[in-house]
Amino acid sequence: MLEHYQSRSFNISWVLPNVRLKRIFALTYNVVMNVFPIRLLFLLLLTSILLLPSCAPVTIPSAEIQVPTVTATPTVTSTMQPGFVAADGSRPLTFPADFGAHPDFRTEWWYYTGNLQTLEGRRFGFELTIFRVGLVPPTVELPNDSDWSSRDVYFAHFAISDIDSNQFYAFQRYSRPGPGLAGAQADPYHIWLEDWTITELPLGVYQLQAEQGEIMLDLTLTDEMGIVLHGENGYSRKGKNITNASYYYSQPRLRADGTVQLNGVLYSVSGLAWKDHEFSTGVLDENQIGWDWFSLQFEDGPALMLFQLRERSGRISESASGTFISADGTSQPLRKSDFEITVLDKWSSPHTLGIYPSSWEIRIHKPDCLLEVKPWMADQEINFPPITYWEGAVHFEGNCNGVPVQGNGYIELTGYTGNLPLP
Repeated sequence: MLEHYQSRSFNISWVLPNVRLKRIFALTYNVVMNVFPIRLLFLLLLTSILLLPSCAPVTIPSAEIQVPTVTATPTVTSTMQPGFVAADGSRPLTFPADFGAHPDFRTEWWYYTGNLQTLEGRRFGFELTIFRVGLVPPTVELPNDSDWSSRDVYFAHFAISDIDSNQFYAFQRYSRPGPGLAGAQADPYHIWLEDWTITELPLGVYQLQAEQGEIMLDLTLTDEMGIVLHGENGYSRKGKNITNASYYYSQPRLRADGTVQLNGVLYSVSGLAWKDHEFSTGVLDENQIGWDWFSLQFEDGPALMLFQLRERSGRISESASGTFISADGTSQPLRKSDFEITVLDKWSSPHTLGIYPSSWEIRIHKPDCLLEVKPWMADQEINFPPITYWEGAVHFEGNCNGVPVQGNGYIELTGYTGNLPLP
């Protein structure tokens, strides 16, 4: 029987040839919780140790991360990694160029989630996220005598929620880019880590494929809404400083058709998927410890994205925000004062003992919406220590402007597993 959680083993040693290394910091879970972007908080330790060598590796202490010494540029603040560019709102997003990778920025991800269903009504949720972390900024020259010399590392999470069977399958992979193992290109659009891929077919149509053992996902995604920019034309603030931010856009309504395979059984499915793409370098405010992110797709066409950052005091950060997207693709930015999220229930993880919210009431003031959101199943926790978060399929019902509404979505919850030290 296939394990519900699988990951590749790794050793915590690497060397970057011909570049002088400098000790930067010793990581603990608490420190990682303060590094932006929040979805990579749990992942930075893992990725930072995976710049594999083109010669024999040198072992370093497991609690330390070493990166090259670089010269700071004018766009870098004291809280950022030297040599990388800040997300400060000074650049517009342009397409198709911004579909691809942004090596001037430290962190980036391409994030796909969705709810699927067979003709008989059997339900599935899925996640496929490919991450890029820049270990060496563009200001550092790398050796060019090997295809294995890389300034980035890629890693990915693939998960299937088999809702009717109450089973959750999650997998993790990681790789340096060369030669051809992982990467991201804008035109034609192609994001991949080995054979986990998202590839553009005709304009606005994408093939998403991932397979691990007896678990397989093969979907055709057709964009029905177009690109939506969050925040101020794609500049999404996350903290007090202007560089506590990301560039962030979505394709919030992708019609999905294809197959899910579980343990040798193939299911034809259809449904809706959501794509997010964010890139940044900055950090969160020091008192921010976790992230709650919501993507909801209404059956009658609209969509809703909300996020809130939790502070150590228990308060919600003033940088909480969102976007309400009408069925025609028109977007309406939401500030913290425009919505409230109330937790109605909680779930205790048997794997990590983390206590997560597990049911919510969302109130939006304009449009006037009141929604009750519940997970399709409780246990959708991604757990690859030290990487732990809840990422799951949800459904909702309620009313907007007095009209009954319902739909499905995905929610991501980070920072609920305690102050655990990283190895």
